[in-house]
Amino acid sequence: MILETIADKYLWFLVAILAVNLLQRKATPLSNKKRVATLIIAVMALVWQIFIVIILQRGWPHYLAIVALILTLALAIPFRNRLFVFKLKCVECNKALSFKEIINYDDNICLSCRTKNEAPQEVIVEEQEESFDPSDAKSVDEIDWDEWIPKEVAVLCYIFEKDKVLLIEKLTGFGQGKVSAPGGHIEEGETASEAAIREVKEEVDLTVKDLVFKGTLEFQFSDGLSMRGYVFFTNSYTGEPKESIEARPFWANVDNLPYNRMWADDEYWLPVAMDGKTFKGRFIFDDEAMLSHSLEVKEDENE
Repeated sequence: MILETIADKYLWFLVAILAVNLLQRKATPLSNKKRVATLIIAVMALVWQIFIVIILQRGWPHYLAIVALILTLALAIPFRNRLFVFKLKCVECNKALSFKEIINYDDNICLSCRTKNEAPQEVIVEEQEESFDPSDAKSVDEIDWDEWIPKEVAVLCYIFEKDKVLLIEKLTGFGQGKVSAPGGHIEEGETASEAAIREVKEEVDLTVKDLVFKGTLEFQFSDGLSMRGYVFFTNSYTGEPKESIEARPFWANVDNLPYNRMWADDEYWLPVAMDGKTFKGRFIFDDEAMLSHSLEVKEDENE
């Protein structure tokens, strides 16, 4: 009887999925990945419905519907990376997303963060070129940070185990020889948290989850390099840290971090983050020398 009820009402479930897909069309092109995901879900639902109809028509035992559901889910395994794109919290500030933001926007960013990040780049670049080159700045007060646009965007992920934190010695690339945390650039189509998970796996062979957003770093270098970084903390991981061509991992006591081997800004914001607060830091560097900085701190809502 239960299976007959499911079969009878199932059409409305499919209609609901397709209705969501139609709503996503209004957010094009910001919802391309999520539109694909809802279509895959609709196809999976249709496949299971076909199984149910066959079971009822042939009078087979109803428990086969569970087997059919498992087979349907197995068919979706090759598409799993396309399905897990719906996030409940903003990847930048970790605030709960609205239904519209969860369903419609591939980047999983809340309205306030989106408004901050989506200023028209071509206008801002033109205004900065006419008025002031940020690479000439000697103080953070000389830059209009609301109109400043980073050339690169990256992530850092600090992994904690009791009173220790996993750090790395950078063996290649930007910051070679410095001590930092696993991290790297955000690739096209990735969210910040997805990039952090990928970079940790690539650099130290750990699988992390339950990332907590702690703050934003904005750097302007005198050679023209500009970078925004998103910082995450976690104590949920599996595996043992391993050295890679990019990084040599080691555990450090949180009360005795090797700041003399780290970037100069770390000593300002890292203790704040470990003290249960979120932050936004802005820094001016000439090569490895920090010329100026500012730090906004607030209580972490996630603590």
